Amino acid sequence: MLNKLIITMLPLIPKTIIKMVAMKYIAGNSIDDAKRVTDEFARLGGMTTIDVLGEFVTTKEEAQTEKEESKRVLHAIKENNMPTYLSVKPTSQGLEIDEEFAYRNIKEIITLADEYGIFVRLDMENSPYTDGILNLYRRFRADGFDNVGIVLQAYMRRSEDDIKSLISLKPNIRLCKGIYKEAPSIAFQSKEEVRNNYKKLLRMIFDNDMYVGVATHDDVLINDAIAEIAKRKLTKAHYEFQMLLGVREKRRNEILNMGHPMRIYVPYGSDWYGYATRRLKENPDMASHIFKAMFTGK
Repeated sequence: MLNKLIITMLPLIPKTIIKMVAMKYIAGNSIDDAKRVTDEFARLGGMTTIDVLGEFVTTKEEAQTEKEESKRVLHAIKENNMPTYLSVKPTSQGLEIDEEFAYRNIKEIITLADEYGIFVRLDMENSPYTDGILNLYRRFRADGFDNVGIVLQAYMRRSEDDIKSLISLKPNIRLCKGIYKEAPSIAFQSKEEVRNNYKKLLRMIFDNDMYVGVATHDDVLINDAIAEIAKRKLTKAHYEFQMLLGVREKRRNEILNMGHPMRIYVPYGSDWYGYATRRLKENPDMASHIFKAMFTGK
């Protein structure tokens, strides 16, 4: 009850308090911080994907800044031979402003990444942008880029049809549950409905020989995926597991130690508040840490 109350009150809680808790999920303010986290996880045998925090930008100037920061990430990956790739939020590149403008910005990023031999993931965002993001993905594939992947969300009712529509492209898919608040008419609401759809979609992806990032912290889905991988005798060329930085680290390391490929999502940047509050809403148990920070300052 207390945790849910704190989550409801997030807009009223000082950002300094939230930041004390939120930085568990964020590498820091700079690409050097993301590199440090990537290096640390690489020593355990893992991989990362780096995300520049920032989304729903409203001016072309902001989008240009985000684009240049994404290119700096690519330069750092290339120069340091880091076991990582870049994740890009299309709204950070101007999708909310104009789809053609976002296409040109992201194409510049993907072109540089292709020259460097680096993969780029188009992150999925909330439902007003789903069609636009999928359109961008299809355009980049039509342009001849194979170093680009997509994200699909199991709670979206449309995701089964989206997979079917992408089969001919054999996309590299990150399959997650989904975190944005969506209407019941377009998204499953109950935990079991989402789980069941996730299992269904994962099998569709395997059946059609697509590469998948099994992106979940849910043991039910993790165990199901491990069993399915074993049953199909899949190799590491077909899948990896993915988790968020700072979430279920013990379980993450267990999966890694079982011999499965594991990648963690490493965001960095000063625009941390929106990302952090979504993480906290996704995991209400973290509210207890906010409560402690409010009264102890640590």
